[in-house]
Amino acid sequence: MHSGNHWGGTLEINGGGDSGTEDERSRNMEWEKLQQQQQQQHRLLDETQQSWLLGPNQGKKKKKYVDFGCIMCSHKALKYTIWSLVIAFFVIALPIIIAKSLPKHKSSPSPPDNYTLALHKALLFFNAQKSGKLPKSNGIPWRGNSGLEDGKDLTDVKGGLVGGYYDAGDNIKFHFPMAYAMTMLSWSLIEYRHKYEAIDEYNHVRDLIKWGTDYFLLTFNSSATHIDKIYSQVGYSVVNSSTPDDHYCWMRPEDMNYERPVQTATSGPDLAGEMAAAMAAASIVFQDDAAYSKKLIKGAETVFTFARDFGKRTPYCRGNPYIEPFYNSSGYFDEYMWGAAWLFYATGNKTYIALATNSGIPKNSKAFYMIPDLSVPSWDNKLPSAMLLLMRLRIFLGPGYPYEDMLKSYHNVTGLTMCSYLQQFKVFNWTKGGLIQLNHGNPHSLQYVANAAFLASLYVDYLNASSIPGWYCGPNFITLETLRSFAESQIKYILGENPMKMSYLVGYGSKFPRHVHHRGASIPNNGNEKYSCTGGWKWRDSRNPNPHNITGAMVGGPIRTDNFQDVRTNFNYTEPTLAGNAGLVAALVSLTASGGMMIDKNTIFSAVPPFYPPSPPPPAPWKP
Repeated sequence: MHSGNHWGGTLEINGGGDSGTEDERSRNMEWEKLQQQQQQQHRLLDETQQSWLLGPNQGKKKKKYVDFGCIMCSHKALKYTIWSLVIAFFVIALPIIIAKSLPKHKSSPSPPDNYTLALHKALLFFNAQKSGKLPKSNGIPWRGNSGLEDGKDLTDVKGGLVGGYYDAGDNIKFHFPMAYAMTMLSWSLIEYRHKYEAIDEYNHVRDLIKWGTDYFLLTFNSSATHIDKIYSQVGYSVVNSSTPDDHYCWMRPEDMNYERPVQTATSGPDLAGEMAAAMAAASIVFQDDAAYSKKLIKGAETVFTFARDFGKRTPYCRGNPYIEPFYNSSGYFDEYMWGAAWLFYATGNKTYIALATNSGIPKNSKAFYMIPDLSVPSWDNKLPSAMLLLMRLRIFLGPGYPYEDMLKSYHNVTGLTMCSYLQQFKVFNWTKGGLIQLNHGNPHSLQYVANAAFLASLYVDYLNASSIPGWYCGPNFITLETLRSFAESQIKYILGENPMKMSYLVGYGSKFPRHVHHRGASIPNNGNEKYSCTGGWKWRDSRNPNPHNITGAMVGGPIRTDNFQDVRTNFNYTEPTLAGNAGLVAALVSLTASGGMMIDKNTIFSAVPPFYPPSPPPPAPWKP
């Protein structure tokens, strides 16, 4: 069949006269029409189909492709891609490679602020005050082993009462202020661990705290649950004494050869309450050492049981001529509140928070009487510190009933305490140079100022952590920045911004006391040469500067006129104390910007259980 015959049958070509007939013309027209349709179909064929039918098209250039298996790419696009990658390498990658290969010059960290610099020094004071066998890393070259025979005659303490800290410029170990100092160091570390870590002092502070708590565990039967005595002091002095004792003699602690009797308290709710607070707070510091933390908690609970014994509620110092003139306790209900608060945080035992919020505690301690002297924190008065510590519980955990009413009262009184520190309310006198007179202008004013500055700064941090911008003093709204400024102004005064232009922190700044009332720092360390009890008087009375700077010691400070005498024999001006330095350390770490301006909200609550009612037990299994 012919390829052009779309209708079937044969194709006949007739000639002659038949070609002009109508039927033939019709067939010719149909034929022409079929040819046009066929040509149109050819035009619609794609290039590949035409190549099948017509062969390769010699008139049009065909694109070239590269087959990568999963994709096909034209040669032109591949060429552009390769050149783009080459250009990108030279423009972007090569400079980066060169920059990475060059020596790196790290930018130096920002210098520490003045509070950090002072803090490094203030901590060294505790190293200088250590008693006992000192570690090689103690860092005070003019200090050595001392007090190795303390308590040697005690039959119930193996090895005696070796260790602890000397209180001030003398060589007495007063356990009451020593315990307060350890509590304050622990409190500051719990709140500001990140800051201590940022300035590389975290392990140092832990070591200082443990040096104290290890010693406290020797002062009573720490393996018992009930005790009948606590050793309250090592060494002694009698006012205006003329026989060898810790005040009459002027000797380095390494050279002591006079009697150092041990004082025993068979009653002492104040001493025992403070020791309980110190060990309970330290147990939180040492949570990572479960065995030691548990040992401290057991010791704290034991001494607190002793403190609460109704038949042993005479102050520890009552009638004792070796203690009463120096560290006389004015009461013990503040230690009940303080010790119970710390034991609650350490154990989570709600009997302690129930005691701390018992209405009898503030009543007997006169916590709500708004007596100005009771708003001054010190080794003797724990009320403002304890109420701030319990306020913390309210604003962060909100325990509710039955604690809320009392915690709210503590919160309110704490706010009024902070109001009393502000000069505009004229609760306390101030020197012309800007120092608040929290102890009525009496000697050793700076220790009270440092402690108050810490509480004020911590109060600010608590409210900041709660997103509270301030509080009211009567009708006056006080911003947190106002209270922070108070704390900063007092610490700056101590560090040298005062009319004397003198830093009262030894070793800080260019001008600081050089005649500190301190036996160990004032007597040369001449190897084996020792000075007798009275032989050291020449160093006490010398007008020359101390041969050793007791770096980090905060001295007693100026009088109400801002004047200060750098005289060794005048201990009111130039003697440092453990309790004062602990308050200063706490204030400095709270104010430094190193590590960030914040507190650790949660660590202190690690052992505290939930306050909401426990979930009811599941129902008994269903029985058909």
